[in-house]
Amino acid sequence: MLAPVPRPPGSLAVRCSRALLSPRSRLSALALLLLTAASLVVLYEPQRLLASGWPPQTSGAGAVLLFGLAYGVCTAAFVPRPVLNLAAGALFGSAFGLTAAVAGTVLGAGISFTLGRFLGQDALRPLLRGRWLTAADGQLSRHGFRSMLAIRLFPGVPFAAANYCAAVSRMGYVPFLLATALGSVPNTAAYVVAGAQAGTPGSPAFLFSAGFIVLSGLGGAVVAWRKRHGLRAPVPAPEREPEPEPVGGVR
Repeated sequence: MLAPVPRPPGSLAVRCSRALLSPRSRLSALALLLLTAASLVVLYEPQRLLASGWPPQTSGAGAVLLFGLAYGVCTAAFVPRPVLNLAAGALFGSAFGLTAAVAGTVLGAGISFTLGRFLGQDALRPLLRGRWLTAADGQLSRHGFRSMLAIRLFPGVPFAAANYCAAVSRMGYVPFLLATALGSVPNTAAYVVAGAQAGTPGSPAFLFSAGFIVLSGLGGAVVAWRKRHGLRAPVPAPEREPEPEPVGGVR
């Protein structure tokens, strides 16, 4: 009887590490992490900051920095950005509130992008089939900055969904973060100013920001409806070229 071939030392550890680092395992870890974050949001409701106010022991630039960090973590955990933008304006005013909100937006987008890129990209890219998914992946991969800038300016696209779609594509970090910073300013500023002027709802600044929010939302709904209608249109089948005539006329 042949003696069993001894396994090299550390082979079990290598197999375990490969299993833990496999695309499916990382995707499962991402799903568990996102589910935990969503559950914590439902249980603890961090958006109550808008009603309860900021802790009195924090003020000045330190408070703005702390709020920006908390904003980023909360958006990565699916807290709605409009609520946090209103809170930023109510707590810090228009200028400092906008600074904290935009910084928190970029931070939250970076957190989501990093999680999606390292935990979900390898497992999800092979699943990108179909006309819509293929077109979206190609647009984000080839024209990352321009596409993400348009997405951020468009108020109807969910923030978290855009982050993870970009992470699954081949878009780079720099175009993603730069487009997020620039494209999120208009709508973020409108909510921050509305929060800062909430005590005087008849002021021109509040009316202008509220009108901008309403008009941008209606414009986003119209664009989304037109895009959806266009995607439903049947795609014409490509014309087939005639087959070459066989030699001697025999098929």
